[in-house]
Amino acid sequence: MITTLHTESSLGWGGQERRTMRELTSLSRERFRPLLACRPESKIGEKALALGLEVEYVNMRGNFDPIAVAHFIKLYRRRTVDIVHTHSTADSWIASTAGKLSSRRPVVVRTRHLSCSFNNRMIYNFMADQVITVGESTRQYMIHEKGIDEDRVLTIPTGVDLTVFDPDRVRDDLRKELRISPEVPVFGTMAVFRKLKGHRYLLEATKEILHFCPEAKLLLAGAGPQEKNLLRIIEEEGIGPSVILPGFRDDVPQVLNTLDVFVFPSLEEALGTAVLEAMAMKKPVVATRVGGIPEVVQEGKTGYLVEPGNPGAIAGKVIPLLQDKDLCQKMGIQGRHRVEAYYDNRLMVQRIEQLYQRLMEKRKA
Repeated sequence: MITTLHTESSLGWGGQERRTMRELTSLSRERFRPLLACRPESKIGEKALALGLEVEYVNMRGNFDPIAVAHFIKLYRRRTVDIVHTHSTADSWIASTAGKLSSRRPVVVRTRHLSCSFNNRMIYNFMADQVITVGESTRQYMIHEKGIDEDRVLTIPTGVDLTVFDPDRVRDDLRKELRISPEVPVFGTMAVFRKLKGHRYLLEATKEILHFCPEAKLLLAGAGPQEKNLLRIIEEEGIGPSVILPGFRDDVPQVLNTLDVFVFPSLEEALGTAVLEAMAMKKPVVATRVGGIPEVVQEGKTGYLVEPGNPGAIAGKVIPLLQDKDLCQKMGIQGRHRVEAYYDNRLMVQRIEQLYQRLMEKRKA
């Protein structure tokens, strides 16, 4: 039995945390014993406990916290940890430092969930035994721009649970709850309200979309620090009656079922889990050409790619989709096939299990 400890210093709940949770819950229980170390007030800890997972709470106060390092050293010994799998900056520094100082010397794996640039290469070149990227574009950046050994960096794309995101099983949507008639076209997105998610550009595109599709509704599911700014833009654009803000939602498949077109205006994205989930629910996608998104969306087949920060381009692709149900259906079916072939959660888990086995064999050699 291999004991794997996932670490997460983030307090929030987004694509990164959801992937980590799937890794924790999906690995073979015959071969792996999963543990989670997180901060006491974190969402992932709360959800992990609800699922019956073993959770260790550690106060991680920044990247260099000697008390937290000592806590992890004791944790490795007490829980006989074989593999430490880190996910955010603070926990990566703390847990990998503890790994170097621990007499157990667990294997350290670091997942790079983001596509943004970074300056300090030590966490990848020295502190981690293996680095995972969720998209190939991030791997190429690390190798060619940051000089990290290509053998140390492996791409394992995020997987989607196709039993959860299955339009043939999920029949419910939010139209009745939100008082949207069945015949009304709905476009929108589901993401944390942060600047880098590009919501403002979708809002700015909405005025033009409504000019051609006046009955359409924009659905923005989520919450976050940019909420007040987004409300201000809605008022400035004069589109309030056509915008629906249901807040944070856990029922992601039902939200996606409400949409006719999924729009993802992000300015920076390692892969775009939300895009994969929308495609799994047979929704055509209009997304920005950034990071790993072009690896996922096939131009003209599963959706359209637009340049980031361009409201006109967004509108130019959303309008014809809202006006053509047959095209939406065709792209949606092709999107589902693509996710089934390349982004099934079972493929992600299989690749991670194989990596863990390989690293343990190397450790014993």
